[in-house]
Amino acid sequence: MRHLLLRVAFAIACGLLLVFLLFPLYYALLTSLKSGSELFRVTYWPAEIDFGNYIRIWSEQSFARNIANSILVSTCVVGISLAVALTAAFALGRVRFAGRSTLLYTILGISMFPQIAVLSGLFEVIRVFGLYNNLAGLIFSYMIFTLPFTVWVLTTFMRDLPVEIEEAAILDGLGPFVIITRIFLPLMAPAMAATGLLAFIAAWNEFLFALTFTLSNEQRTVPVAIALITGASEYELPWGNVMAASVIVTLPLIALVLVLQRRLVAGLTAGAVKG
Repeated sequence: MRHLLLRVAFAIACGLLLVFLLFPLYYALLTSLKSGSELFRVTYWPAEIDFGNYIRIWSEQSFARNIANSILVSTCVVGISLAVALTAAFALGRVRFAGRSTLLYTILGISMFPQIAVLSGLFEVIRVFGLYNNLAGLIFSYMIFTLPFTVWVLTTFMRDLPVEIEEAAILDGLGPFVIITRIFLPLMAPAMAATGLLAFIAAWNEFLFALTFTLSNEQRTVPVAIALITGASEYELPWGNVMAASVIVTLPLIALVLVLQRRLVAGLTAGAVKG
């Protein structure tokens, strides 16, 4: 009886947590299907479905361009971060040299700086290199918060891989590059999928750098584009358009998590138990 009560209590707790987490997304979807005065009425079930907000987002705003910018920037950030972090993790996790721990903790410490603390200095760097209002400037600036995280996580996983695998590869005459790409890369696929997904989400949702380093709408990413959505007139509140845009940009993240959920769970738990 006690075991049954515990299971029921656990199921209720999970249900409440699920409702708590999914309700904001549900209400955003519900609001995006309203128009006019219906936007200001609190309802929890759609009286009628109106896709006008979605039509206006695609027709009145250059939203497709903003989504393409976010996809390009986030994909490049993930690719560069994982490539650099994999080689750095090999050096920090497998090669013994003086100051290795100090360097690793320094990399971790960099990730603790708030974005606003480095904004002015980074803006000057972006300006000097001619990257202002350029997607390359966003890719460069996003490395500040994606690289330390990916390097730290991949180094932890690299340390947990058996040393015998590397020793056998060295005995077979393989060089460091071949060992990294042909041996360690397949073994670290779950860890790279997990860190890559988290880096993609961070780059996709980043707002402060994207707002500061872009000027024209053609170069803006979706978080800034949503923040600057306006109505047809200065007196029209664009909440329906904002909710529709928010739902649209959330769907790719949900799809990625669902597609990579097995690798994500494997990557997040692979280093938990050391065998």
